[in-house]
Amino acid sequence: MNTKPDTSTKTNFWSTGRLTIMALMVALLAASSYITIPLPFSSASITAQTLVVNFIGMLLLPQEALAVMVTWILVGLVGVPVFSGGTAGPAKLFGPGGGYIFGFLVAVLLISLFCRRVKDLRLQTAFLIIIGIPVIYLFGAVQMQFVTRQPWGAILIQSVLPFIPLDIVKCLAAAALAKAIRRTGLFSGDGRHV
Repeated sequence: MNTKPDTSTKTNFWSTGRLTIMALMVALLAASSYITIPLPFSSASITAQTLVVNFIGMLLLPQEALAVMVTWILVGLVGVPVFSGGTAGPAKLFGPGGGYIFGFLVAVLLISLFCRRVKDLRLQTAFLIIIGIPVIYLFGAVQMQFVTRQPWGAILIQSVLPFIPLDIVKCLAAAALAKAIRRTGLFSGDGRHV
C-alpha cells in the first residue's frame, strides 16, 4: 500500500529553487532602496523600489510575493539598512515616509493576484498604474499626514504629486522586464517551474 501523499497536482511553492528566487528578490528590493533621488521638500525620496515592487508582483505567486515583502520589512525593522537611502529600524518604518513600505506590501499582493488571473500584459501594466501605484500613495500619504499632522494639500505635494511621472515610467519598465523574464520559462505562474 502506497502511503505517500499525491503531489502530482499540488504546487511546490517552497522548493529550493523558489526560495532562491525569493531571496534574490529580497536582495534586489534592498539594492533598489539605495537608488534614491532625495526631495528637499519631502521626507520621502524617489527610489527604484517601486519598479522592483511591481516586478515582484508581476513575477511571483501571491504567497511568494508576500513572503518577500514581509522578509524585507522584518530585515529592515531589526536594523539592516534595506529601506530607502540605506535606512532601517522602527523609526523609519513608523516615521513620515514609512507608509510607502506598508503600501508596497499591499500593492505587491494585489498585483500578484491580478497577474495570476489576467495574462494580458497591457492590462497588467494598466493595473500597475491605475491600482498599484495609487495604493502605495494612499498608504504613504495617510501615514505622512498622521505623523506630521500637515494639511492634506501639503501632504499631496510631498507624498504623491512629485512621484507620478517617474512612477509611470517605472511601471512600464517593470512590465517590460517581467515580459523578458517570463520568456525564460522560470515564471510560469504555477509554482512547478523551478
